[in-house]
Amino acid sequence: MHCLAAQWIVGLLRDRSIPFLICGGLAAKGYGSERELNDIDLFVPGEHFSSVVQAGQEFISKAAAHRQEEGWDLTYVQFKYHGIKVEVGSADSPHIFDAGKETWAPLDIDFSRYATVHLLGLELPLMLKEDLIRYKTLLSRPVDIQDVRAIRENA
Repeated sequence: MHCLAAQWIVGLLRDRSIPFLICGGLAAKGYGSERELNDIDLFVPGEHFSSVVQAGQEFISKAAAHRQEEGWDLTYVQFKYHGIKVEVGSADSPHIFDAGKETWAPLDIDFSRYATVHLLGLELPLMLKEDLIRYKTLLSRPVDIQDVRAIRENA
């Protein structure tokens, strides 16, 4: 089902020429993590966020809003496509919680920094490995620690 959800969101974005960057567990999978995917996480430029929300309107499961939860402080929308959560974040000023320093840190989303990897039957732009490791290390949730360990073991 993750394949269908990925094909849906990637098609929606590419049909509109909207740049995007895959992060989270799917990006970790591209770099060697083998854990079960919880969802599909990605960022789009802030100026395109509202058009993504509009285009995927029929599949919204969590309305577009600024939220601070689970180590994240950002504006995002959650879609549910064939039972799979697809979370699209706006790249306008997201922050993550630095667990070590117990403070919020800016997360710089640079759409020019990516690696193209074949995953779920698609060529996907993944956040660069070092950028992914950096943010997952700061967050340090159990799932992030697991991903970082797997990425480093597969390097």
